[in-house]
Amino acid sequence: MENNEELLLTKDGLEKLENELHHLRTVKRKDIAARIKEAISYGDITDNSEYEDAKNEQAFIEGRIITLEKLLRRARLLEKSEDADGYIALGSVVKLKENNKGQNYEYTIVSTAEADPTEKKISNESPVGKALMGRSVGEVIEVKVPAGKMSYKIEDIK
Repeated sequence: MENNEELLLTKDGLEKLENELHHLRTVKRKDIAARIKEAISYGDITDNSEYEDAKNEQAFIEGRIITLEKLLRRARLLEKSEDADGYIALGSVVKLKENNKGQNYEYTIVSTAEADPTEKKISNESPVGKALMGRSVGEVIEVKVPAGKMSYKIEDIK
């Protein structure tokens, strides 16, 4: 994804990124500053592992803040009217049936920034997400995944 490319986000995804940024700026920065101050109070910082750990965490937090700020500058909220009725688009909740084993799955199609497999949110740029975009109920898709070739029937779209 290009750095200046527009990033479409669902309302939930946008709120999640904004909340994370707010938490990092208001809570985590203060926590890490307190840890650094305490580590410095122990004296010599050259062999102070608490100080090193705190500085490393501070660098991670600042890097994440910069990343989130860049994402949010490019973000545009996905409007419901942009969904093509009956076709899979960003924000669609899709019910699939795996053809070989008959197992059912339900995924929400989201942008890469929102993807979280533990919450059944898959990226529109993932192999399955790409194959689903623009498809409709009843269609069968075949997807090449690390485990091999998988075949799914689209059962429902919300």
